[in-house]
Amino acid sequence: MFFSQAGARPRMWEASPSEHKKWVEVFKACDEENKGCLSRENFKVAVVMLFGYKPSKIEADAVMSSVDPNTSGILLKEFLDIVRKKKEAQLYRNEIRHIFTAFDRHYRGYLTLEDFKKAFKQVAPKLSERIILEVFRGHRFEPWSRKIPHAAEQLSPCATTTEPVL
Repeated sequence: MFFSQAGARPRMWEASPSEHKKWVEVFKACDEENKGCLSRENFKVAVVMLFGYKPSKIEADAVMSSVDPNTSGILLKEFLDIVRKKKEAQLYRNEIRHIFTAFDRHYRGYLTLEDFKKAFKQVAPKLSERIILEVFRGHRFEPWSRKIPHAAEQLSPCATTTEPVL
């Protein structure tokens, strides 16, 4: 499990030596001119190779704006950090999806009050029904597919809300 003890944030994830080696190999393969850094386009190719999708303009802009302006691209160390964070987020989203799917027994893409109660009885059996009801009523529940980017802000991995719990 990647959840912290509080259950709301993932723990730091470390790549295995073989995975780390693969990332370095992809970096080197995409560093066509052997400059020791990746251009914006080469970074996109590396993401395709590692994650199977082409990053959007917004994602590429965000990455490029975060790199050292004194370099002509993304250095290996920066690349490895970016990939580790992407992999960590991917694993966390998958874990959230897995937990949600376990509680969405009717495969509807959302949780009813009854689903919510059953889920909390499994993970927190001593939590009062009044508290469960208050948490449920205090949030807007919508289909799961639209909530994945907000998973880290949620009170519970089985809650599907866009509003952080305070």
